[in-house]
Amino acid sequence: MTAETTRRGQVKVLFVDDEFIEFRALKKKIADLSEPAIELEYSQSIGDALEKVRAARFDLILLDNRLLPNADFRDTVPELRGIGYTGPIGVVSTDISGGYFQEFPNYGVDFRIGKDEIDVQALQHIIREYVTYAVPDFWKDDYSI
Repeated sequence: MTAETTRRGQVKVLFVDDEFIEFRALKKKIADLSEPAIELEYSQSIGDALEKVRAARFDLILLDNRLLPNADFRDTVPELRGIGYTGPIGVVSTDISGGYFQEFPNYGVDFRIGKDEIDVQALQHIIREYVTYAVPDFWKDDYSI
């Protein structure tokens, strides 16, 4: 866990989707999630997301594949990376079967997930896999030299 995440005791997630109803659905899905605590923020456009990322630190960005006007992750993720965001970015889409999704690592995307697949367990897995990595205590002595 990053030092900032540990201090806050929560993971700060930015959800970017042009449909507010998708944000509401995600909030409902994770309402019962107590570990880790999640601070979820919403942006309706890539422009708004860029402003929020410049102004605050996020541990994870969940980004809708298509944002108006018809831009997909091949346009939006490089914009986020271009302003210096180095944390994990997951592309969220209703349909992740398109051939161009195979290219996602080339654009700075860490993972992709279907909107219907996001639930408490999936989000906990994503956070463990991409946001936090606990080094076992017995390894820590090796780095204290």
